[in-house]
Amino acid sequence: MRKRRNPNRSPKKINFNVDPTHFLNRDTSWLQFNRRVLHEAADKRNPLLERLRFLIIFSSNLDEFVMKRIGYLKHLLVSGISHRSVDGLSVTEQLEGIRKHISEDLESQRAIYLQLIGELQRNDILIYNYEDLAADEQEFCNGIFRRKIYPVLTPLSVDPGHPFPFISNLSYSLGMILRNPHTDTILFSRVKIPEAIPGLMLLPRAEGEKKNRFVTTVTMVRSNLAILYPGMEIQQTVPFRVSRNADVDHREDEAQDLLILVEEGIKERRLAECVRLEIHRDTDPNLTNFLKESLEILEEDVYEMDFPIDFGILKPIVDLDLPHLKFKPWSPIIPKVFAENTSIFSLIRQGDLLVHHPYESFSGTVEKFVSSAADDPHVLAIKMTLYRTGDHSPFIRSLIKAAEKGKQVVALVELKARFDEQRNIVWAQKLEDAGVHVVYGILGLKTHTKTTLVVRQETDGEIMSYVHVGTGNYHSQTSNLYTDLGLLTCNQKIAGEVAEVFNYLTGSSLKTDYKEILVAPINMKSTFMHKIREEINHAKNGKKARIIAKMNSLEDEVITELLYEASLAGVKITLIVRGFCCLKPGIPGLSENIEVISVIGRFLEHSRVFYFSNGEVDANRGDFSIGSADWMHRNLHNRVELIVPIIDVRLKEKLWEFIEIIMKDNRLAWILQPDGSYVQKLPAEGEEEFSSHQEMMKTTITREKVT
Repeated sequence: MRKRRNPNRSPKKINFNVDPTHFLNRDTSWLQFNRRVLHEAADKRNPLLERLRFLIIFSSNLDEFVMKRIGYLKHLLVSGISHRSVDGLSVTEQLEGIRKHISEDLESQRAIYLQLIGELQRNDILIYNYEDLAADEQEFCNGIFRRKIYPVLTPLSVDPGHPFPFISNLSYSLGMILRNPHTDTILFSRVKIPEAIPGLMLLPRAEGEKKNRFVTTVTMVRSNLAILYPGMEIQQTVPFRVSRNADVDHREDEAQDLLILVEEGIKERRLAECVRLEIHRDTDPNLTNFLKESLEILEEDVYEMDFPIDFGILKPIVDLDLPHLKFKPWSPIIPKVFAENTSIFSLIRQGDLLVHHPYESFSGTVEKFVSSAADDPHVLAIKMTLYRTGDHSPFIRSLIKAAEKGKQVVALVELKARFDEQRNIVWAQKLEDAGVHVVYGILGLKTHTKTTLVVRQETDGEIMSYVHVGTGNYHSQTSNLYTDLGLLTCNQKIAGEVAEVFNYLTGSSLKTDYKEILVAPINMKSTFMHKIREEINHAKNGKKARIIAKMNSLEDEVITELLYEASLAGVKITLIVRGFCCLKPGIPGLSENIEVISVIGRFLEHSRVFYFSNGEVDANRGDFSIGSADWMHRNLHNRVELIVPIIDVRLKEKLWEFIEIIMKDNRLAWILQPDGSYVQKLPAEGEEEFSSHQEMMKTTITREKVT
């Protein structure tokens, strides 16, 4: 039997040689990122329904942050682990700062929500409570309640024979104080609003009516509680929601079966301790205290609200077919070379290909590569890593088809992809049932690289390997929303080393001397540090010294300190970091040569690009690379990541064009200040507004017309 996990799991060790004053707090920086998302909901330059979508995204992001980061810090606090963040804060100080920041943002969210409700009404989109409806409309809702809602509701009361019910993570509930008129007994009861029931119901339109009118499901339930509690007197009702700790981790070195380990982790997360209670601010203090005691949470874990607790209920409004209230639709373009070539393998043999999503089609390029490999009778083997993939994934279908045709198929399924574990377990089992060799990676490491290897016997009998290395997941749905890059190559030096990475993942390869690619946790961090030091030497020798790095987050303290050293040496550094960044830019005598840009817009900036000028004046002669890793300790030490060089000058030119476009952005870009705040970059007087997302769409169309 596997041992239980150690409850005193230690946090990441901090390099105590670093100066805490050189760093921003990770969690506060992430909250600043989410504040930028919230700003998009307030920005009237965005279409109305897109603003509402950003409001939902802000709320969803915050839910995940509470579960993961507050859950993690609470774990440290309860475990009695003495730990300070890289910026020198104790756990208690971090939690206090987080609470203050979230409270400020919730007040902003409330104001933005009320503003959006007014604008929705002016556009004939209205949200009603059940009590505000006319009698005939209430009767319509009563019919829906009896047919579709009542059968799935389960009232759970607390009395000497019934303990306080389990409240599942992020479930939306109605809490009630009931009185038995016969015995004068007072009871607490709870009704969960099932996730399968939409939070808003669309009311029928009268003939010729153009208004979209919704009623909130929770008020429909609230107004029909007498059906659930016949004869009882309902004295109070209150909506509330609970968030639980998602930082449930295990000592994998004590595990005998990774699949069982992850399945147990999912169960433990469901039962994990509460870290947040969201409740209506008009709730009777006695009821609030009862919930606090029953859920075993502290006062600082309670967030009182007077607007929707679950903003996800607003999604039916965002999904309305109202194009004039949304971004102009964008259809990713299939590059002509992919559309015109019947064989993707002959196309790749003509030269490396760089694809950029969602500007260029994911389905017409990456999906085509894998599906072609499954169908091609000359393909002998397919090896692929799957970190996150959507439901009804075409990649899963292709791998199963390939296995059924007798090809050797290996799928590395990362079971520990947070919040996607259950889906990945299901896919892993389906793949195994079809004859695919499924492996779960290496104990102690998440496999985060996004890589596919195809082995093919050519017509001349030679064996050739083809590779795709991407910056994003093999996920067809998110590929239309996330900006990601992918390299397709049959460079045999690169392909040979990618094959070694798969041997590392599936077998017992101990190769460490990678020459072409960077692999974490083997040579990636040391190579990046070497490249930064080379730029320092170029600056000292009067040569061109330039670093541009684009990623999701930057936190690694060793690389950060080395970037400071590079700045002091005169290296010009631009960091394009969408999410949190612990580096402080623009500080005289430390980082005056470093600029940090964050781009927030209709697409989620997800690509990782690294550029080092390497002493070359011509940017296209510098070193370019792309891959799956951010400059974070976890990516460089605790994950299997892969960075691949871009060698072809044509592809370098394409990357440099993208970098220049994103650095010119004065519509979606924010500039990080030394104190950790961000200032939105706006057009100078007389300057036109320039959106990198809009420009990339135009550039992609123009490029295809030219070719």
